[in-house]
Amino acid sequence: MGKLIHIVEDEADILELLQLQLAGAGYHTRGFADAPALLDYLLSEQPDLILLDLMLPGMDGFEACRRLRSDPALRRIPIVMLTARADIEDKVKGLEFGADDYVTKPFEASELLARIKAVLRRSAWEGEKNVLDITSDFRLDFNRYEAFRSGKRIDLTLTEFKILQLLTKRPGWVYNRNQILDFLWGTDKIVTERTIDVHIRNLRDKLGELAYMVKNVRGLGYKFSTKQEQNGLQDGQA
Repeated sequence: MGKLIHIVEDEADILELLQLQLAGAGYHTRGFADAPALLDYLLSEQPDLILLDLMLPGMDGFEACRRLRSDPALRRIPIVMLTARADIEDKVKGLEFGADDYVTKPFEASELLARIKAVLRRSAWEGEKNVLDITSDFRLDFNRYEAFRSGKRIDLTLTEFKILQLLTKRPGWVYNRNQILDFLWGTDKIVTERTIDVHIRNLRDKLGELAYMVKNVRGLGYKFSTKQEQNGLQDGQA
């Protein structure tokens, strides 16, 4: 059965075009003219992905994304932002609010479909009885895509969790940004290396006192280590 995608777009002609393009690729869709209508409908039906326009009447895409990510029942739904804004600041802001990807209008249908496919593939990843106890009070559950500290869940996005998954596979091993991009998006990646820096920064913020475990090695990339160096991180922070 095809995946279900909810589309939030206030321009009726663009919404219709998106639904036709996605239907042609085998997806089921449901359209919404504004964010409140989507949020209300999510109480009865959750999609596999949300295609969210940024410029919306009333509540914009940033605020809608923030609300989705702050709701434990909805926070795991992948979000692809769709907007006419091409400024890098807006793209970074979208990622910081929790979007999984960002597509700029005008776009080719093939590009949009490739990004949707990549995000869905990442969200469908499943572990097999994988629970990693990093310390006595810090645990990663690869079955549920969740991180816990002292028994309390850390509010990570799927992308942030996947970065931890990669880095903890080989503690101390340095992964460059391209390797992390390949792991997250594979051959479908259509993003810049700066995307990784944004996700890493958000990840560190959420880890709080544990942020030192995700280290930046200047000029090379990122690594994971439970060792906390004296006098700060010797290899630098991003």
